[in-house]
Amino acid sequence: MAISISLVLLLLMLAVLFLRNGGLKPSHAIVCAMLGFFLAGTSMGPTIQEGLTATANVVSSLQP
Repeated sequence: MAISISLVLLLLMLAVLFLRNGGLKPSHAIVCAMLGFFLAGTSMGPTIQEGLTATANVVSSLQP
């Protein structure tokens, strides 16, 4: 749960940054958000979640 919340916050910050710099138009952001919601409801949703969790585990286990 903490991984998904922090990932959502990171993506939200990136979207706001892109919107402010003009690299992302509001219509594009809405389409991307809708794609994410619809994709989460498909059979690929759990697979994507598992992949993100595995990636987060790998990144967190790296030692500087």
